[in-house]
Amino acid sequence: MSFRISYAPPADDTLAKMRDGDSFRDEMARTLGLHPYGHASTAVKHERDRREATVSGAIVLYYVSGSVLTVTVVRLVPLP
Repeated sequence: MSFRISYAPPADDTLAKMRDGDSFRDEMARTLGLHPYGHASTAVKHERDRREATVSGAIVLYYVSGSVLTVTVVRLVPLP
């Protein structure tokens, strides 16, 4: 089962500025798109569906919606 990955406007703006945006999207699909609770992610503020992980050298803050199989990236912080 795979999850659709969507990007909230602030995260989408950051992604558009990333040099390796396409490879980042591919890595997101390969990791969090398949296992949103895995990939060494951690719950934020004890909320199971509010998560943080590092993917391809970027910190990703996202929400998981199991009912509609969607991972929504709300904040994306690429490392320098």
